[in-house]
Amino acid sequence: MRAGPMRHRCTMLKPVLTKNKSGGFDTTWSDLGKLWAEITIPTGRIAPVAEQMKAVVTAEVRVRPRSDAVAGNRLVETVNGVSTTYLIEAALLNNERDMLRLLCSNVPNP
Repeated sequence: MRAGPMRHRCTMLKPVLTKNKSGGFDTTWSDLGKLWAEITIPTGRIAPVAEQMKAVVTAEVRVRPRSDAVAGNRLVETVNGVSTTYLIEAALLNNERDMLRLLCSNVPNP
């Protein structure tokens, strides 16, 4: 894998469930570390979700293989103070096992 296209600095986060006062659980995000990635131009589509139209932005992120890059984790890219958060939907290893393709969906920032 060539390092040239991997120019996006991202932070990987994993979900951590913490018990709250009402007996349920809250999801917080724990930092797993920084990594270099190649993020392709996202594509957009409109999907009906719960009888509402919702815009879904998908992207393909290429990284070097990592054991913690699994579905359910998040990648956060910050450029000029603006953060973009992606939820990893699937992690696909190529045949040479030198590149991991992460299929992601966009997570709206609060």
